[in-house]
Amino acid sequence: MNEGDRHGGNGGRRARQDIGAGNDALKRVDPGERDQVEHGLPKRAAVLHETLRLQGEEELARPIAALAWSAVAAGLTMGFSMLMRALLQARLPEAEWTYLVDSLGYCFGFVVVILARQQLFTENTLTVVLPLMSCPTWAGLGGLLRLWGVVLAGNLVGATLFAAAAHYMHIFDAPTGAAMIRIGEEVMANSAWEMFSKGVMAGWLIATMVWLIPAAEQAKVWIIIGVTYLIGIGGFTHIIVGAVEILYLVFEGRLGLRESVMHFGMPTLLGNIVGGSFVFALVSHAQVRNDRA
Repeated sequence: MNEGDRHGGNGGRRARQDIGAGNDALKRVDPGERDQVEHGLPKRAAVLHETLRLQGEEELARPIAALAWSAVAAGLTMGFSMLMRALLQARLPEAEWTYLVDSLGYCFGFVVVILARQQLFTENTLTVVLPLMSCPTWAGLGGLLRLWGVVLAGNLVGATLFAAAAHYMHIFDAPTGAAMIRIGEEVMANSAWEMFSKGVMAGWLIATMVWLIPAAEQAKVWIIIGVTYLIGIGGFTHIIVGAVEILYLVFEGRLGLRESVMHFGMPTLLGNIVGGSFVFALVSHAQVRNDRA
């Protein structure tokens, strides 16, 4: 046997060993996912639904204290979405394209919150709703409302702390402060109905992002940036980012607290819930339920 034959024989044995090892690994994969592994297919809607439902059940089982602290951290972090946009806006020239660039800053808080697994209210309009839709009970509804209440309160506490710090600690220069005021005034220029309807779009997009992330794998960050950038340039209203922007105006003495709640807070909150829970979550759940029928 010549040298090439010996190498060919060794290569063939190594190839057979690799195939055998691959088959052994494949046998350890759950049978329901084996086809996806073998054929490299994207995850079906039912797989995504089940992934998010299980995540929702885990969140519903967490202690209140853990939820609350995580929610406060998320509220503080979301303040950086306002800050990054203000910093960019204050340093860019006045031009038609400036808005497209400074809106990239809107993405920053979302990227940090999601990668750090902090509790954000608008994410939970999808994940914790799916367990209730899959098995509707009064106890499940109570658990949902409990989690929503704790997370929303924690997010708003964090948002308030960030807005207060931005105002009272004088950390930022005058152009950045002026940009933060402009951002808040742009939000308040919407009517109550526009706050609601734009809130529906923001809630829908956040739910879409949450739905896509389990299938995104290495592209997760780009999914977050793409979806939240669309919310930013679209001017869609988000209850937590918007709370930081509006509360900064309150601390600046340019807006009353009651007006901020009635004109911005309530319509936007309702819109986010409708977009995330009653539009996207219902449609996604109905799709999976009909697949299984």
